[in-house]
Amino acid sequence: MSKRKPVVAVVGRPNVGKSTLFNALAGSMISIVKDTPGVTRDRIYADASWLDRTFTLIDTGGIEPDSRDVILSQMREQAEIAISTADVILFLVDVRQGMTDADSKVADMLRKSRRPVVLAVNKVDSFEKFGNDIYEFYNLGIGDPIAISAASRLGLGELLDAVVAHFGDAPEEEEEDDRPRVAIVGKPNVGKSSIINRLLGENRVIVSDVAGTTRDAVDTSVVHNGTEYVFIDTAGLRRKSRIKEELERYSIIRTVTAVERADVVVVVIDAVEGVTEQDAKIAGIAHERGKGILVVVNKWDAIEKNDKTIYEYTNRIRTILSFIPYAEYLFVSAKTGQRLEKLYDLIDMVRENQTMRVATGVLNEILSEAVAMQQPPSDKGKRLKLYYITQVAVKPPTFVVFVNDKELMHFSYTRYLENKIREAFGFKGTSLKFLIRERKGKEE
Repeated sequence: MSKRKPVVAVVGRPNVGKSTLFNALAGSMISIVKDTPGVTRDRIYADASWLDRTFTLIDTGGIEPDSRDVILSQMREQAEIAISTADVILFLVDVRQGMTDADSKVADMLRKSRRPVVLAVNKVDSFEKFGNDIYEFYNLGIGDPIAISAASRLGLGELLDAVVAHFGDAPEEEEEDDRPRVAIVGKPNVGKSSIINRLLGENRVIVSDVAGTTRDAVDTSVVHNGTEYVFIDTAGLRRKSRIKEELERYSIIRTVTAVERADVVVVVIDAVEGVTEQDAKIAGIAHERGKGILVVVNKWDAIEKNDKTIYEYTNRIRTILSFIPYAEYLFVSAKTGQRLEKLYDLIDMVRENQTMRVATGVLNEILSEAVAMQQPPSDKGKRLKLYYITQVAVKPPTFVVFVNDKELMHFSYTRYLENKIREAFGFKGTSLKFLIRERKGKEE
């Protein structure tokens, strides 16, 4: 199993330039993926790389407090999020405002956390003018301050060198771990912990109960029919945050770190409340990362039903989660245990599909048949020609299609090809990834 990407969290007071730094690092270093219809893209997190090391960058910023007395509690909350989720904390301060009491108190928290901290002093647009002012921040006692200007993109190389230097200390215990890893994700209070507790109660075999990489998320190992499963629970949102947007941001940060470590993601939806925009965001995170996806509708016992209820409810969810048509659905009750046993069968099926390989010869037969049934698109007299298809990876299954002009390979024709492959092999519960490559044909 591939090693989990390290998580780097950006922490700092309001107006020190967290978002500017986040956008500078993310915008210059990640390849922008096309927006998937139905997925709200959120700039809370981004995948980035530096010196051949990839990592997930998280912006813990958010609400600007209205009064000075809220700033410290706001920073404490940010620092707690960073401490509980990040492998490296990037602490940002402002050279023009100087060292503040809030900076000192958060530095105390970060120091006690024993997490690696990189101290960045922002807004140093001129080293001649502000060069001596950065020395004041040595008083924070968390290492050498690195002078940067996020707006002008000065000093970012030195900053990232310091960040990736800590990645060697990131946990590597998952490298040789081939146990199925299942992340239970969803909004607060949809019953994520209840589902895991019910599964534990049914099985009575707890191999281990080890704290995961995040303080609130716990990895719970369960044996079912001779197979050991690791459930990653993202429950434990801090109730003390009364601000809805901050809670949502916090739960999405938890989701990113849990999904990163999982093979299969179980998106839990509250049957009473129905599917929401935040459910779509959470499912979108799993989809973007190519994970296997199961949609579990919990509290099904609280719904009045007739013989058409499941059909109608499924169609309603599928409409909102239209960007994951491949997802499998299960209607359960953590309270009564209804249908929860089926979860293991679905997890096994999705994992099998995530690692399925299709022979190149068979794929090209499907390709030829698909082209014969529906002519490829053309533009300005030039027609798309599809020469060859082969599978190059799993988790998710990834296919390379060689064509004469990739500009002519419209999204709709790629989807048509995907549907033909799914008709033949199913691939239920997993996304398929297509890479389009140009190759000049002999006739050209």
